[in-house]
Amino acid sequence: MLNRRNLLMLGAAAAALAMAAPASADDKPFNGVQISVLLEGHPTTEAIQKMLPEFKEKTGIDVAIEVVPEADITAKELLEFSSKSGRYDVVQNNIIYLPGFVKSGYIVPLDDFLAKHKENFDKADFVPGYFNTNVLDGKVYGLPVYGESTFVMYRKDLFEQYGLAAPKTFEDIENAAKTISEKTNKQVAGITMRGQQGIQGVYVWAAYLWGFGGSFLGADGKSALATPEGVAALVAFTKVLKDYGPVGVANFGWEENRLLFQQGKAAITLDATVNGAYNEDPAVSTVVGKVGYVPVPMKSTSPKGGSSSLAVHSMYVSAESKNQEAAALFAAWATAKEQQLKSIETDPNSGVTSLSALNSDSFGKRYGAFKEGMIAAINAGNPQYLPTVEKANEIINNTGIAVSKALAGTASAADALKEADEANNAALAR
Repeated sequence: MLNRRNLLMLGAAAAALAMAAPASADDKPFNGVQISVLLEGHPTTEAIQKMLPEFKEKTGIDVAIEVVPEADITAKELLEFSSKSGRYDVVQNNIIYLPGFVKSGYIVPLDDFLAKHKENFDKADFVPGYFNTNVLDGKVYGLPVYGESTFVMYRKDLFEQYGLAAPKTFEDIENAAKTISEKTNKQVAGITMRGQQGIQGVYVWAAYLWGFGGSFLGADGKSALATPEGVAALVAFTKVLKDYGPVGVANFGWEENRLLFQQGKAAITLDATVNGAYNEDPAVSTVVGKVGYVPVPMKSTSPKGGSSSLAVHSMYVSAESKNQEAAALFAAWATAKEQQLKSIETDPNSGVTSLSALNSDSFGKRYGAFKEGMIAAINAGNPQYLPTVEKANEIINNTGIAVSKALAGTASAADALKEADEANNAALAR
């Protein structure tokens, strides 16, 4: 006769046997599946790579990650998409390209996949402003890997040494850059920013464009760069870099710019909020505790949009993928709060898109020096900071050529932007 005690013992024995039993095929329905993923060089990518063994152990999926610079990733993706190569199951990019990707049928909605894998997907945990940029016509097309804004970073110790107040205007930035460059006999660059042709230079110059009251597109949907505001913005940007920037700044992308500043070789930079994580990391930075963080200035009294970015980089599943469910599962796992919390501990990742990670003690401990400024910048971020139309890639490329010409002195700001407007409008008309 079985009494309550015997039933409990039998239940415990059955549970022990279940735990000891080998995993069935049903536990890992994707066992042996291989997917290929294209990601940007970024702290989030480095953190995800470290955690891949955990993902394979959990799902059985083999993940091959290819890493390329942000400046190269869009062209690479467009080549693979247009040829329908199916080479990549998952790709990463800035959400400004989402409308074009969707219209061209390059990526697929994730809603049905996410509904099947709720253990790796919690919509409520994402920063709403980041997640919502991935929704188009009511469908979820991407999952945000990292988000950021932009702010001005300046050397508090040098500003104090030379009697300078924290910069609040573009004029303050230029005056401080001039002062420190001259006082140090150019041993310390007055300012450093990205000058590299393409999205790198355009991303930072856009702060000047919006801050001076300009915009990429006018109300009529046409390119609007060669306006008085746009020209003034390009003149100011190129002048401060040519007069007080470091040697070779025309070739500086995100990494070159970040390294120069964190090595103590520049007094000011305007760049992504993620750079704060490097500035405050004693393993890689010589300026820990010496950096102040302030908002990007606004010169115009009637701006068309904010001068701080709202950049979101997400993972998308290719329409040509033969393993779309496995690919979506990887994207969900890689952006889940558990992995984002771990990434804070392993890499300088202040661009987390998980509210749990953003509000964690670990985040506050590591990034408290700039967390308040970062959140303020994100909250003020301009979702149209870079154009989000279907032809965004061409507009950015044409604008980048104009910025580079003005920086090199091969064309005036007005002429360079006029050429960009003509090329942009031709692209928009196609």
